[in-house]
Amino acid sequence: MVERQVIVTNEAGLHARPAALFVKTAQTFKSKVVIKHGEREADAKSILGVMGLGITKGTPIIIWAEGEDEREAVEALEKLVASNFGEGE
Repeated sequence: MVERQVIVTNEAGLHARPAALFVKTAQTFKSKVVIKHGEREADAKSILGVMGLGITKGTPIIIWAEGEDEREAVEALEKLVASNFGEGE
């Protein structure tokens, strides 16, 4: 299992377009991918699950994956969050 903590810096948090990008990216991997916010967690491949966590700007989240491409999955999602989901600062 690979796990990383990142901070969401996107102004909208992890809602609508950023959440869709996050889920779309997670779905490209075979590994089980989970996003955790506080004590709650959700399947990172589920748009309803991700949006249901209510992640806002400045929120630390944990992304973990388990499976054959776990490292690549976590690194890709970490990079996506760090890039502000491709949006301006």
